[in-house]
Amino acid sequence: MAGGIKAWPEDERPREKMQKQGAQALSDAELLALVIRSGDPATRQSAVDIGRLLLQEFGSLRALAGATVAELCRIKGAGPAKATAIKAALEIGARLNTDRLSHCERFTSPEQVYQHFHYSFRDRCKEYFVVLLLDGKNRIIREVQISEGSLNQSIVVRHEVA
Repeated sequence: MAGGIKAWPEDERPREKMQKQGAQALSDAELLALVIRSGDPATRQSAVDIGRLLLQEFGSLRALAGATVAELCRIKGAGPAKATAIKAALEIGARLNTDRLSHCERFTSPEQVYQHFHYSFRDRCKEYFVVLLLDGKNRIIREVQISEGSLNQSIVVRHEVA
């Protein structure tokens, strides 16, 4: 788009729209545009255009979060700087949704164990076997990944756990 986002009417620009209406008023592509910050002069795409391309290619923000920086860079206009900014922003969002206990807190229910690991593992495409080492008061000593498997299994050798 000639002139980029600065040439758009003020009410349609993502930054101004967010300031007036709040983040919830923006589309996923507009939110990505704020993270991306600039378009691609070589292809004359705005940051919103690049956001749309990314969503079109990957299908959703969740799928985008699961992509690697190299996969994001395959989209025209999304180089390493933009791709790492996107990954960082999505990681911040994921961490906000994580209810992980610190080393001084204790587990009091299986639900807390689920919440502790849920966001870390929910979008992974492999099976993992992780041991959660707790002290006598159910406080975390350490988390140890024993194995990383395939799509539907993780082979564990008994002496690795014992």
